[in-house]
Amino acid sequence: MTPTVRKDRRDDGRPIVQEASTREERMAARVAAWRDRWDRQSKRDIDFTSTSSMEVAPIYTPVDLADNDPVDDIGVPGEYPYTRGVYDSMYRTRLWTMRQFAGFATAEETNERYHFLLDHGQTGLSVAFDLPTLMGYDSDHPMSEGEVGVCGVAIDSLADMETLFRGIPLDQVSTSMTINGPAIIFLALYVAVAEEQGVSPDKLRGTLQTDILKEYIAQKEWLFPPEPHLKIIVDMMAWCADNAPKWHPISISGYHIREAGSTAVQELAFTLADGFTYVEEGIRAGLDVDRFAPRLSFFWNAHNDFFEEVAKYRAARRIWARHMKERYGAKEPRSLLMRFHTQTAGCSLTEQQPENNIVRTAIQALAGVMGGTQSLHTNSMDETYALPTEKAVKIALRTQQVIAYESGVANVIDPLGGSYYVEALTDRMEAEAEAYFRQIEGLGGVVAGIEEGFFQRELASAASRYQEEIDARRRVIVGVNEFIEQDERLEIPILRIDPRYEREQCDRVRELRAKRDDAKYQTAMVRLRQAIQEEQNLMQPVLDAVRSYATVGEIVELMRDEYGTWREPSIF
Repeated sequence: MTPTVRKDRRDDGRPIVQEASTREERMAARVAAWRDRWDRQSKRDIDFTSTSSMEVAPIYTPVDLADNDPVDDIGVPGEYPYTRGVYDSMYRTRLWTMRQFAGFATAEETNERYHFLLDHGQTGLSVAFDLPTLMGYDSDHPMSEGEVGVCGVAIDSLADMETLFRGIPLDQVSTSMTINGPAIIFLALYVAVAEEQGVSPDKLRGTLQTDILKEYIAQKEWLFPPEPHLKIIVDMMAWCADNAPKWHPISISGYHIREAGSTAVQELAFTLADGFTYVEEGIRAGLDVDRFAPRLSFFWNAHNDFFEEVAKYRAARRIWARHMKERYGAKEPRSLLMRFHTQTAGCSLTEQQPENNIVRTAIQALAGVMGGTQSLHTNSMDETYALPTEKAVKIALRTQQVIAYESGVANVIDPLGGSYYVEALTDRMEAEAEAYFRQIEGLGGVVAGIEEGFFQRELASAASRYQEEIDARRRVIVGVNEFIEQDERLEIPILRIDPRYEREQCDRVRELRAKRDDAKYQTAMVRLRQAIQEEQNLMQPVLDAVRSYATVGEIVELMRDEYGTWREPSIF
């Protein structure tokens, strides 16, 4: 309701506001009077927008929450719709899992890094694979030349996986593996290594990324057309529901969508739309939603705009819970919970003045914690140059520990809950995400949108707009387009991967092929091909293949032969 404001003014020029009849009307009247005063004052010559270019009002009040029900929309932690957190006590009971994304050169070197991190207080492992592994090529494949071990660890077979986790009891750590196209192979490799340690699948805790839809949208590391990939993911969900109930077979990832240039709203909407698609695929395959939904997890980016990021996480929990309950009919409370991992924004790190990246990472990590993340990775300051050095990794880990033990923010659950700005921003992001859902549904769903190039165009447009703002200095990036130092010199050490690691890894995989039991290998591969042709669940056949020491590249080559490949549409 518009407040009644008299036309005459006080001596100082402020309007005289008549007494309103309700609290909301009185607040609206005060805001109107303040706005009249504010409009006549000079402002800084900048765009008052979020990192995602959303207009930000100068002040937020209860007027902005007129349509927000504090009981049904905000509530309390651990209760539907989980806006304030998925667990009753959150960090009062247990801090988030502190992970550092690690992997370089060979399994031997990465194993040493894992022991270093665990010795310095890390509470979970996170595996970074090199590009050939991500794309399903063995290290000695011609496409792998020059890339082996460069951006992550090279894993070609069960032998490498055994080395990677040597001395690390898999029933005592939680492991996240960032791999998508060959994800089913790596679940099988992890299970096989655990079995060798005497650890059954039901004891394993961790996550595979597996999110192939975001690969078509953003990261471009798919192996097959969308439909076979979706079928494989459903196979994994069903197998884990029966055999590995503590394992998350898929981490639906907004991280790479944001890294590709999306806005926060696009990251929110496109990621959730991907998640809904996986749920629909599981239901279509005949799975009870409450059988697999509790093991779905999410992976979000933490960018620079502190409040926008906190609101994004809160909106994500609420949207997921409501859709799972009202749209998909989930009845098990755990099916409604959005549990998620957060990683600070790699795309925000700058080559210029790299020490500034420590500050950026701290702010982003704080947003993840204030938003209620279940696990967190903090980027290292030198990642714009190469894989991080041990010193940079330690600083990144210490950043999490300072937040956890010194800042006090973990003492209160959802400490920004009730903030007029954060609640209004949460509502706005939810509304804009729902608008995207309607648009995607009109296209025929996520797969149809991918095939039509919708998501790719949206990301390209958002990334272009953001870069234009930087180029025009409407958006300040410290050390890049403002506060630039002349004759800057890089004085931080760089981790360089010795080319000998590639040669040694190629020798190892060739030696493995020569020495393995060929009859066992051939039998397993024939069985896998038959399972694909008969559209059986592939998890057990892939397990048998990796136990026979079939290489990742050999398994993927067989699957490519059966499923074919895919080329995305041109969007320009």
